[in-house]
Amino acid sequence: MYALIKSMPLSRLLQEQLPVVGIAWMAAELFYKFHSFTLECAAFLGTWFVLDAAFAGLKKTFGRKGAA
Repeated sequence: MYALIKSMPLSRLLQEQLPVVGIAWMAAELFYKFHSFTLECAAFLGTWFVLDAAFAGLKKTFGRKGAA
């Protein structure tokens, strides 16, 4: 987490990660009721990872030509 925050500029962090974290958080709040903080936290982090990978793939597929 620290490396993620330090490696990305704040504007990019807010544009790319904040929406994905928000969606993952809402999914965890609505659907994950394991009655265990550890399991719910792991499920939230896994959801965040999968959503971030999916959004990155969509961005790469449908992004502007020539964008880095």
